[in-house]
Amino acid sequence: MTYVIAQPCVDLKDLACVEECPVDCIYEGERMLYIHPDECVDCGACEPVCPVEAIFYEDDVPGEWKDYYTANVEFFDDLGSPGGAAKLGPIAKDHALIAALPPQETGEH
Repeated sequence: MTYVIAQPCVDLKDLACVEECPVDCIYEGERMLYIHPDECVDCGACEPVCPVEAIFYEDDVPGEWKDYYTANVEFFDDLGSPGGAAKLGPIAKDHALIAALPPQETGEH
């Protein structure tokens, strides 16, 4: 089991979860953050610090965002398990589900 980042993170990418993660398993794509399913230790430290409540335990992802589990997993198909996000830095791609979304309203103007 793992944690999943869902739609509220798209085009926001607040990095509070990255700073809180003790195992450095939250990677930055172009439009959102992704949790590596094999590197996550299910500690839950990321969930309460997310300002937009975009992080869910795998079994608790709301129905309308169930596809984000697959997006989080498949984002790493070509990356494998790098062993930490910090050494990679931002990754110049997103999962197709996210890339296809129109720009999201972030509340910032």
